[in-house]
Amino acid sequence: MSATEPMVWHEKIIYYLLLSIILTVSIQPMRLLYVLSDIAYVIVYRMVGYRRRVVRKNLRLSFPEKTDAERLQIERDFYHFFCDYVFETIKLATMSRAEMRRRMVYSGLEHVTDALAQGKSTSMFLGHYCNWEWVTSIGPLLPEGYFVGQIYHILEWKVMDRLLLRVRSQMGTHNVPMAETLRRIIKERQAGRQAVIGFISDQSPIIYNTPYWTTFLNQPTPFINGTERLTKKLNMAAMYFDIRRVKRGYYHIDIIPMAMETKDIPDWQLTQRYAELLEQSIRRQPALWLWSHNRWKRKPEDFFNANGEKDGKKTAGES
Repeated sequence: MSATEPMVWHEKIIYYLLLSIILTVSIQPMRLLYVLSDIAYVIVYRMVGYRRRVVRKNLRLSFPEKTDAERLQIERDFYHFFCDYVFETIKLATMSRAEMRRRMVYSGLEHVTDALAQGKSTSMFLGHYCNWEWVTSIGPLLPEGYFVGQIYHILEWKVMDRLLLRVRSQMGTHNVPMAETLRRIIKERQAGRQAVIGFISDQSPIIYNTPYWTTFLNQPTPFINGTERLTKKLNMAAMYFDIRRVKRGYYHIDIIPMAMETKDIPDWQLTQRYAELLEQSIRRQPALWLWSHNRWKRKPEDFFNANGEKDGKKTAGES
């Protein structure tokens, strides 16, 4: 499906109906949204038990050293945060940039601006951790004249795809379909603009890909390698965005440079460093990662290599 494929009439009706609901909720004060989030927690966790088996299994395998009571507390805290994340994302639809600057504070922004001043585009490595949607707030903090965007997967349901694009564009950043990433960055360079692009790189790789395997949260884990390959191909600066939750509705990001020159870095080194930094973030505040994602559903034998043959032989450190 194309990112610009138009909606038919009935999809437009659903879109504007849902958009009106989102905007009505979004304009409410945060304190009211958190009351709604507390109610949603009871429904999602206590009554429905949304993906609770997956969450419980992931926590048990990731933290075998913790007691059952400790893992149960992380589980409850995760669902509380997950509901907060949903309402914070809805709030993004109408949040002012001034309010966002109060709620999302950056340290180390000079690493990005220095790279841009040197004529280098920047890859932002982050995960499904804390409120990753609010990272779009970096756009207004950077000097004008640069392209700032985030990579996204086009959703099959066009209505939800358009709604998310509208919300994610609130802070002035651009949404770039994953398949168009390289072409878009090259296009911006040809126009004389360097790019700052956010990549969420902790998804499960598709099976027709040879991933990078490493030990992550106590388990053999495949990581997508597209972010590293594109970063090296274009010699982009690589930065890890280390997010932590200060309190409800407030976050702090430390921008950690992984490498300023990336084209000659050995294969997999960036991905390995990213996995290590992300695990450190998760272990610091474990309830804030997306535990409901079935991250470890695939095994090495599930993947195919570039020749279309069963793979699964690549391990940490191999190229």
